[in-house]
Amino acid sequence: MLLRSRAPVRVDFAGGWTDVALFAQDSPGYVVNAALNIYSYATIVRAKPDGEGGRGVNIYSSDFDLYVEAEDIRKLEYDGNIDLAKAAVKRMKIDTGLTMITQSVAPPGSGLGTSASMGVALIAALARLSDQRMLRYEMAELASLIEREELGILGGKQDHYASALGGIRFMEFRGDEVKTSQLTLSRDTRLELEKNLLLVYTGKSRLSGDIHSKVTGAWRAREPETTDAIRQLKRITVEMKEALLGGELEAFGRLMNENWQQQKRLHPSVSNAQIEDLFERAYAEGALGGKACGAGGGGCLLFYCRPDSEHKVQRALEGQGVRTIDFNFDDLGVQTWEA
Repeated sequence: MLLRSRAPVRVDFAGGWTDVALFAQDSPGYVVNAALNIYSYATIVRAKPDGEGGRGVNIYSSDFDLYVEAEDIRKLEYDGNIDLAKAAVKRMKIDTGLTMITQSVAPPGSGLGTSASMGVALIAALARLSDQRMLRYEMAELASLIEREELGILGGKQDHYASALGGIRFMEFRGDEVKTSQLTLSRDTRLELEKNLLLVYTGKSRLSGDIHSKVTGAWRAREPETTDAIRQLKRITVEMKEALLGGELEAFGRLMNENWQQQKRLHPSVSNAQIEDLFERAYAEGALGGKACGAGGGGCLLFYCRPDSEHKVQRALEGQGVRTIDFNFDDLGVQTWEA
């Protein structure tokens, strides 16, 4: 029997960084994001019921062509190779042998929350394997916990909740507490938003942990530029929520650009010469707003274009060697099934 799961990645429209508990202690953090039909997949084959295979585990990452195995699940060690899958197996207390295959459609270091979507997909598949009934928010919380406690990965929770729940969402963060609501847009607003957005991959992955460390350090040092930028990001996100609910997409585009300006104030490593050049070309061809996805520094860029100008922006950016990624919004969140 094959068990499969998939979980969507996300784009963050505004408020990224404020979902980190450190930045949401004194005042709430806010995020507007959307799940996309770009998925992380997990496939599990249970050990044969006659006991052949015992408690052994075999894990293969098709993205990196990496393979690890252990004769006993308890002997899995973190060594930088497929550690997220190992951590999920350990944390879910799986007591049967298995073979697992992982695959991510998003490019590496994209800034689309791929590791979180993979974590959610792994938990969903393992929960079905072991007959553990979990609510989707529980999957999101556990995926976040595994990254922070097992692997020491810095970051917030917006990625995990977007992946588990799907949809276009407004999220509120108070320390580690999360509240989330789906934004019910009019059909016209949603379709127009989807058409006018352009997602491109710069071809350069980025290490979000490095950027997180730098921004966190600046926050702890109470550097005025960083602390004010966090405050402004929270304000912009609330305004963006209202713009989307009101169908004001030009305002949405301008707020995305304002978010990007504040994002860059957090630390110089958030942008670079290549990214700035791409933004200039996009604006010259009709982009109203844009931002780097996730922590920035590389990966994917998202632009909101004036109506019927997205093809011009796309052509200009592809002329600089970037790759366009087609997408639609995903409303389903994480899914599991038997193959």
